[in-house]
Amino acid sequence: MFFLYQIIKISINALLANKVRSFLTMVGIVIGVASVIIIMSVGAGAQSLILAQVKNLGTNLIGIFPGKSEDKGPPSSAMGVVVTTLTYDDALAIKREIPYIVDVVAYSKSFGTVSWGANSYDTNISGCTVGYLTVENGEVEKGRFFSEEEEKNLARVAVLGNTVVKELFGDTDPIGKRIKIKRHTFLVIGVMKERGTVIFQDYDDQVFIPLRTAQKIISGVDYLGLIRAKVDKEENIDAAIQEVTLLLRSRHNIKDNSGESDDFTVRSAAQLLEMITIITDALRYFLVAVGALSLVVGGIGIMNIMLVNIAERTSEIGLRKAVGASNKDILWQFLFETIFITLLGGFFGIISGIAVSFIIAKVVNFLGYDWDFVISVLSIILGILVSMIVGIVFGIYPARKASKLEPIEALKYE
Repeated sequence: MFFLYQIIKISINALLANKVRSFLTMVGIVIGVASVIIIMSVGAGAQSLILAQVKNLGTNLIGIFPGKSEDKGPPSSAMGVVVTTLTYDDALAIKREIPYIVDVVAYSKSFGTVSWGANSYDTNISGCTVGYLTVENGEVEKGRFFSEEEEKNLARVAVLGNTVVKELFGDTDPIGKRIKIKRHTFLVIGVMKERGTVIFQDYDDQVFIPLRTAQKIISGVDYLGLIRAKVDKEENIDAAIQEVTLLLRSRHNIKDNSGESDDFTVRSAAQLLEMITIITDALRYFLVAVGALSLVVGGIGIMNIMLVNIAERTSEIGLRKAVGASNKDILWQFLFETIFITLLGGFFGIISGIAVSFIIAKVVNFLGYDWDFVISVLSIILGILVSMIVGIVFGIYPARKASKLEPIEALKYE
């Protein structure tokens, strides 16, 4: 016990004798540990935000995407590839023939310029069916949504999101006004209630028009980008997915029931949650690994500083050996100095990481997002363990070098 006390006392005195050098030695460890804490905290916060938004959309929804996908991967259409395998008639058949389906909404989306008078604004043009209100829980704040009759007759009517109203009309009531969408004239019949951004989609920055109108007049296509269906009960989701899959295989003349030939993908909200969790976890741990590289850099810096420190204290090492200190005593002294300085750096890194993570959470919440401030016990334990490991790994070489110095040669060193 006395031996350990003496080593600790000598080591701390040596570090305090060179305060600036000791501080600069710790900086790399502080940054590295803080980076790991911040990345894990921000990753957990972002993950909880995305998952909460998916749940807010509804856990009894299923999505039908054009294009095949792997079991847990996104469909090709979600990766920007144009796939033309879903049609308006597919959406009608799903609504008509699947008993578990309450309603469906089919989409054909594009991006374009909307103008009124001298004002113009670039926004998302969402061609959709009337099932949007039921499936997406949309609410009309003023006016009305378009009807099934208007959808079938290619009516040129539009319902505006709040952002579009502010950009085009300001304080003017848009109901009854005529706007132009890609040079085609539309009558504004409604304004949607403000909803904000959900899963990186701004629901207020959109113009909603009947699906068939969007296909025939705006985009000139006959395929869909997405079908979303609302299931009556959560316990019927798996059955609904199976029924939709069988129906679309029959409609698309797909004889192979193994799923390998499917030209569509059917996913539930639960599957989407699982996929998002896998992707965000993988991204988070990759970024943690990148952040951990700074710890390696910090460790190399510590080793270099300790080597310089040994060179400056060679005479001291020789004197200690001359009065009876063993190689093990010298080894433990310098190894403890390295471990102590890395642990101290790890402690300040943890405090700094928690403080920065807290500030980030406050800022994001101030911007209107429901961001959780998450600091896991694992990240703190990881910070402490990594600091200790860095101290041992990068401190053992300088400590061994110091312990092997010959007393006579060390005393002669100037």
